[in-house]
Amino acid sequence: MMNWVLWAVAVSVVVTTLLPLTNSATWWVRMWDFPRVHIAGVALLTLFVSLPFTTALKPLLSSVLVAVAAYQGLQIFPYTPLAQTEIDIASAPSPDEEITLLSVNVLMENGRYEDLIAILQREDPDVLLLMETDDAWNTALSHALSRYPTVEKHIADDHYGVIFATRLPTSRVELLWPAGDDTPAVRAVLTSPSGAQFNFIGLHPRPPVPGNTTEVRDKQIKDAALMTQSSERPTVVMGDFNDVAWSWTTKRFKDYGDLLEPRVGRGMISSFHADYPFMRLPIDQMFMTKDVGLVSFRRLENFGSDHFPLAAKVFVPQDKRDENAD
Repeated sequence: MMNWVLWAVAVSVVVTTLLPLTNSATWWVRMWDFPRVHIAGVALLTLFVSLPFTTALKPLLSSVLVAVAAYQGLQIFPYTPLAQTEIDIASAPSPDEEITLLSVNVLMENGRYEDLIAILQREDPDVLLLMETDDAWNTALSHALSRYPTVEKHIADDHYGVIFATRLPTSRVELLWPAGDDTPAVRAVLTSPSGAQFNFIGLHPRPPVPGNTTEVRDKQIKDAALMTQSSERPTVVMGDFNDVAWSWTTKRFKDYGDLLEPRVGRGMISSFHADYPFMRLPIDQMFMTKDVGLVSFRRLENFGSDHFPLAAKVFVPQDKRDENAD
């Protein structure tokens, strides 16, 4: 009996490891991009459990489990403190040049409006991206948003509303539907306190769940990377990608956009699910081009959403102002 159980688990972890390598857009295939830590853990636990038992083809069983754990470990290794960082923490030339950014999936059904308002008052972001904003959230946050001279909204009751707000000078702010569906993206050209212009892109594509393939999500993420690739300005990208940091889609996004990631070398800083620690994954993202300086990158406290907010402070170096002017 134990022999069958051990081999059944081994086959399961092998299949769930191999499925994402097909790059299929089917939801039940791509969902296995997410629990790589869990699959590695199951493989290692099964290996240790199998040690005292006599099982058929035990060397093969052990080799399979070690291979799965090693492969999954390599995928998540960059998101551990053991890896080398991609972005060094730096100090802005002066505190006045720091830009505070905040990205929050509010959870449409969440009614703890005052808790988020308290976070907004404390963090006082210069650039704010809110997702899953319906009429109730729009009304509750109206006073907090009134402090921002630029506010762009798509209010919806389908979990894909978005509000973008900034106090920085803007030369362009627009909502885009890059994948042709009903999940908008934000694209803005902002002017930093140093005088340099930079791009801000905000994303919230659909997740791989029953009824959804990942084709639209992957296209929206890819299109955002191509926007970055074709721009001469420094760029920051934030949002709930509904995709883990180590997936093929996100790796392609980083490669196409020549983007760096604050998480690498600092730990997963998992943002979802806020209520279930054993399910937490890094699906709320931040990326930046190498010409943006990073002062800090933090996960904030739970305010009732299933996502934790992500906050960052960045700066655009003074020399970028001169390059943009040229």
